[in-house]
Amino acid sequence: MRSTGSTLTGATLTNLLGRRAEREAVENLLAQARAGRSGAIVVRGEAGIGKTALLENARDTAVRLGFRVESSVGVESETQFAFAGLHQLCAPILDRAGALPDPQQTALNVAFGLRDGPAPDGFLVGLATLNLLAEVAEEGALLCLVDDAQWLDQASAQVLAFVARRLAAEHLALVFALRDSAAGDVAPFAGLPELRLDGLGEADARALLATAVRTPLDAGVLEQILAEARGNPLALVELPRSAPAAQLAGGYALPDALDVPRRIEQSFQRRSGSLPAETQVLLLVAAAEPTGEVALLLRAAEHLGISPEAATPAEVAGLLEIGARVRFRHPLVRSAVYHAAAPPDRRRAHGALAKVTDPAADPDRRAWHHAQEVLGVDEAAAAGLERSADRARARGGLAAAGAFLERAAELTPEPATRASRALEAAHAKHEAGASEAALELLAIAAAGPLDALPQARLELLRAQIAFHLTRGNDVPGMLLEAARTLAPLDAALSRETYLNAVGAATVIGGSGPGRHVAEVAQAARAAPDPPGDPTSADLLLDGLVTALTHGYETGVPVLRRALESFRDVPQAQVADNRDSRWLWLASRIALALFDDDLVHALATRHVRYAREVGALAALPSALLIRLFDMVLAGELAQAAELAAEEGTLAQATGAALPWHIARVVLAAWRGHQDETAEQHTASLQVATGRGGVSLPQYALAVLYNGQGNYSAALDAAAQACESDELAHVSLALPEMVEAGCRAGEPERAALALAQLSTRAHATGTQWGLGLAARSRALLSTGATAEEHYREAIERLRQCRIATYHARTHLVYGEWLRREGRRQDAREQLRAAHELLSEMGAEAFAERAARELRATGEHPRKRTAQPADELTPQELHVARLVSTGATSREVGAQLFLSPRTIEAHLRSIFRKLGITSRRQLRELSLP
Repeated sequence: MRSTGSTLTGATLTNLLGRRAEREAVENLLAQARAGRSGAIVVRGEAGIGKTALLENARDTAVRLGFRVESSVGVESETQFAFAGLHQLCAPILDRAGALPDPQQTALNVAFGLRDGPAPDGFLVGLATLNLLAEVAEEGALLCLVDDAQWLDQASAQVLAFVARRLAAEHLALVFALRDSAAGDVAPFAGLPELRLDGLGEADARALLATAVRTPLDAGVLEQILAEARGNPLALVELPRSAPAAQLAGGYALPDALDVPRRIEQSFQRRSGSLPAETQVLLLVAAAEPTGEVALLLRAAEHLGISPEAATPAEVAGLLEIGARVRFRHPLVRSAVYHAAAPPDRRRAHGALAKVTDPAADPDRRAWHHAQEVLGVDEAAAAGLERSADRARARGGLAAAGAFLERAAELTPEPATRASRALEAAHAKHEAGASEAALELLAIAAAGPLDALPQARLELLRAQIAFHLTRGNDVPGMLLEAARTLAPLDAALSRETYLNAVGAATVIGGSGPGRHVAEVAQAARAAPDPPGDPTSADLLLDGLVTALTHGYETGVPVLRRALESFRDVPQAQVADNRDSRWLWLASRIALALFDDDLVHALATRHVRYAREVGALAALPSALLIRLFDMVLAGELAQAAELAAEEGTLAQATGAALPWHIARVVLAAWRGHQDETAEQHTASLQVATGRGGVSLPQYALAVLYNGQGNYSAALDAAAQACESDELAHVSLALPEMVEAGCRAGEPERAALALAQLSTRAHATGTQWGLGLAARSRALLSTGATAEEHYREAIERLRQCRIATYHARTHLVYGEWLRREGRRQDAREQLRAAHELLSEMGAEAFAERAARELRATGEHPRKRTAQPADELTPQELHVARLVSTGATSREVGAQLFLSPRTIEAHLRSIFRKLGITSRRQLRELSLP
């Protein structure tokens, strides 16, 4: 077991008094991991409460059980170094990285600065880390301990939280210790299982205090210590040690105004302040240098004229230990020493560290220490930080780049350069998710002076931040203004900003000056011509502007050309194609055009693109359109698999909206009323103010039409049709026609039919024309109705839209029964029932069954299949493995470890009664 730059010590201080339940929880986690059921836990509590002691106990227990243990410790002054905490954890096992697929090896090496390359997506680094840890765990169970996780750099925290959420069967356990009310970012760990440490009970507190104080205590003093320590173990040990013996004998008092961690920190400050002057300086240098390298500390001490023996008094006082690494007794010692020092002394310590840090081996720490040494402004120090920011960005460390650039801006003497660096810092902060901090930097940048292009980029960033934070009515207008300003300066960026404006107006939805999509599209007509040959994104912008200003049918040819352009990019070039970022919008427009082939091609490509480049944050949105593709094709079981995958990914990325929408649409088509209602409510809560209401309403219309509750279906479909989103309206129109006809409101149905027919004839697809013929049949009578029903069945049979093909058999059969043609009705209803049952569209299948029974025929029940026993995720794994994919390939696609895939396969084999992948390939999965 290697040691780290801080400390995983303290079990002897508290003896874990009163922590039996907590110890058992950790021991259970280890037992589960040893048995192949991986897990993670977050130990939370205030400073000194015993988190480190519990981690130390976990390590000792794990070692006794034969675990390998690796650890990392967050350090407050390390938060600006991208992937520093992750590298600390993974460095001893990087020799196993050769077993990872090449993209994952590359991602780790670039993130750790071991090789050059494009900045890796953070989630690809996460997958690589998961598989690296899983590789090590193949040799024996592995425990990873992360202390002071609130001070991990953002990139490391996000990766480790992602890994914790993807654990399954790797013989791996992760334990994080997280301090309450710390300045660090704790959001990545939200939602993970928690183990809360509160103060010790009175009996345990008294017992611990008795071990800490070897002299008799006045009864009043003892009660005062117990009251002030509030059960905090470190306070019970440290507060008496910092008080003179005379006070302990009869006059102990502590200030009530300070919280317990602050009292402990003051205790450490008093103890360190009583040490010799040289020892205090050495302690300060150690506190300012977070890596714990002994040689570096000694070089800095020598530079300051301090001998190594100066460390002895600090070691004797129990504040510091120098062995293989420099270790503080507790993180509060480090912070107490550093914050108690006068600013000139801190600058002197950083200056010494800057002088002795190798500029070739560790240029970023050298630049950071040099920047902390500076009083006032210093262009050389600022330029050094700017270079560090470039290196951090190249490794994928956006938060680190933002921190370096922010400090660089503070140190910059020349106003224009300072404004430019502040603008770049704001960009990095926003990309890293710190949008509020980015706004503060924009205020510095706005003080200028800035040239025209940087000023325009500033306004664009301000609009993008507003969209991210507020989804306010003014966002499209802000984007339009930025696009207009950019037009003469950067035509390509201007056009992209216009496309962003149209997209933002669509997402925000609703009406009002400057907000309505049509108004934004009208303004976007002023976009400059493309600077070269039109790209796919250029064509998409032109098509959307045309469709939204001159009518749907006028825009169809340009939109189709745009979508075909996206489709025709060679697959090998998709990952490097800048326009691939717009696949989410292109696939939605394919839905709007009733082009099932393009929907399938673009949605599949978008999912593949997101997986290949590790763009996990984009994957839930990609999976949503792919889920629509599957649902409309009648592949509800496969759609359920995607929904299960999307759910786990959404939890890892925070992308809640696509997940809820996927769940509500799928539940509605399957006819599951309770789940539809639950997910509909969740969707509306997440989508408030985001233009995301129309899809949940569409889902309700499908559910109610399936149940025969046509009035409710009509209301829901009408609300969905009020959307400015082209795709949502195309989806909702046929539901509105069916509901209006059956609810006795043919006028409303006729209005929807007119709009649907216009769209269908403009696109000319079998899907669109089939839906239009079906809808005309619903509003017709006699031979005309029958002609339209037959046309609809034939057209929909020729495309991938199996759901509406089956539902057309249903409405045709219902019409035939009401016409008194019972035998003909049975034929259509039987076909509808078989198709809908096989799909799993239960409400529509039951509707067909009721109609069949009304004709005197009892519908056949669907025969149970072995695959019915599989969970959606197991079915997804089985389907992928049946194509011949290896466990490693399937794991890479699903962001899971190969061992987890193997565990799923064992369950799949057991449930299906098979023993090999070959047998699985021979099965016909639904």
